[in-house]
Amino acid sequence: MAKEFIQKLIDRFIPDHDVIKRHKNLQFLGDRLLEPNLWHLNRRSVAKAFAVGLFCAWVPTPMQMVFGAIGAIYFRSNIPISVGLVWITNPVTMPPLFYFAYWVGLHLLNVPAASFSLDAILSGDILVPFLTGCLVLGIICSAAGYFGINYFWRSHVLKKWEARKSARLLKATKKNPFKSSVF
Repeated sequence: MAKEFIQKLIDRFIPDHDVIKRHKNLQFLGDRLLEPNLWHLNRRSVAKAFAVGLFCAWVPTPMQMVFGAIGAIYFRSNIPISVGLVWITNPVTMPPLFYFAYWVGLHLLNVPAASFSLDAILSGDILVPFLTGCLVLGIICSAAGYFGINYFWRSHVLKKWEARKSARLLKATKKNPFKSSVF
């Protein structure tokens, strides 16, 4: 039921493939935008989308959504999920998350914190630890998202299989109470 709701929600916001194919600004991509993994929900495309989206969320540029979409096309992952996950760093969450990235960079590089000034930014005293922290956190979050979604998806499928197996076994034992298995 939840999957049907999510699928209807995604179908409502995703444009038709023919509209995308005919869009004049996307002609340079050719048939690349029509790959099924870019628009469908399956384990591989969703796991890769989490990796791309979470990495691009830590890229400190104003065009994170564009990078998320380009990364999704390049890695053949789900575009809407990749672009949506970029919004983890939005105008409200960006200051604390990017300060955390700066703090991580300071500790990784083992340098003291610099006072905030234009000279400190231009000399790299702030920029180098900040970018280092963003890169490291992007890699960590990307890997955690990829492996986390793979684990969640597989465990969910295994749980469903076990439930169906138990239901079949229960149904078989109700038909013949002396038989303990379906074999």
